[in-house]
Amino acid sequence: MAYLSLLLGKPAADVNGDSLGHLEDVIASVRSQAANPVVTALVIRHQRTRSVVPISAVAVLTAPAVSLTHAGRDVPRYEPGEHDLYLARDVLDRQIIDVNGVRVVRVNDLELARVDNAYFLVNVDIGGLGLLRRLGLRGLAERLGRGVRGKRPGNIIAWGDVELLQADQPMRLKVPGKKMSELHPADLAELISDLKRMHSDKLLASLDVKTLADTLEEVEPDFQASLVEAMPDEKVADVLEEMAPDEAADLLAELPQERSRDLLELMEKDEAEDVRHLLTFPEESAGGIMTTDVATLPEGLTAGEALALLRKTAREMETLTYLYVTDSTQHLLGVVSLHELVLADPSTPVVECMHRRVVSVGLLDLQEDVAQAVSKYNLVAIPVVDSEQRLQGIVTADDALDKVIPTAWKKRLPRLYH
Repeated sequence: MAYLSLLLGKPAADVNGDSLGHLEDVIASVRSQAANPVVTALVIRHQRTRSVVPISAVAVLTAPAVSLTHAGRDVPRYEPGEHDLYLARDVLDRQIIDVNGVRVVRVNDLELARVDNAYFLVNVDIGGLGLLRRLGLRGLAERLGRGVRGKRPGNIIAWGDVELLQADQPMRLKVPGKKMSELHPADLAELISDLKRMHSDKLLASLDVKTLADTLEEVEPDFQASLVEAMPDEKVADVLEEMAPDEAADLLAELPQERSRDLLELMEKDEAEDVRHLLTFPEESAGGIMTTDVATLPEGLTAGEALALLRKTAREMETLTYLYVTDSTQHLLGVVSLHELVLADPSTPVVECMHRRVVSVGLLDLQEDVAQAVSKYNLVAIPVVDSEQRLQGIVTADDALDKVIPTAWKKRLPRLYH
């Protein structure tokens, strides 16, 4: 067995021992009829020049130095073809979908095996040992790896279970389309952000509307807009209906006004009205970042009746941490946590469980002020009220802090299309 990370950078010499440079990459042929790619050539770099040498001209690959069978001037050249794959350039650090773990992971190293006189790509290493080898800590990787000898660890994936989308694109494990929806939307969003437009469109088209809506909510609105640019309006309208109202409003704000109006006309009336209402507020105000998808309780219910009502009406609610008690005209009277409601005696009136002093913000309060309130009072969400204390919606903590937390903690930004 040999690891790609341990081959890269090795010195290369001709049959006379004269230096030819160092090993920069390994090329393998990927053909559909073959279970594993076979190594066909090596890329040797000398200063600013590269030579592609056929594997047939290599005497020794896994020794401290790569030795060739010809003198420098006589070394044959190899012309890569359409089935050839550059393992370092095209595979290392690419993404795959681990179906068993239902997660997106990255390729840290590749394992090669010698069979007779040929080398084959057999396994993908997605674990920490691969990273250690990449960092030059081979000894440490070997010591840590001794404990798993005799069995294949979970961070090793057989190449036969990997499907390459494109030579210069991420990979994914072979998986039925229906399995894609089992991935976390954040993983799907990360995968899509690494794909070229053609491949991202294909992946998006394979997702059901609910999964697509959840996935779009994991990326920034300007990237959302680029992803739905080529989608039919009818499908985009369906996706907008599945998104949280504030997320849908953010996306529509990034689209051309004419298309935004057309999409609102295609949406169901209630959902469209919620989104239109949000679009009337400044982008960085409490009203502009709030969601109208909020759980409210009438003041006359008992704890048991309130829970029964929530089971009927709150199945699609994104945030159920706090429940807001209102009167018949939507004036905010108090708040009770779901935790408190579940633990209360079913016959206890909700008004006896609720907190009457509610921290809230106004529709036109700046996002920075909302973020400060969320942080100061350690809230998961904060209610938004109008000038007459009528409940208009809530701002969740992630939306409130979006402008003030470090960029690395925000929703992942997509890579630019290549």
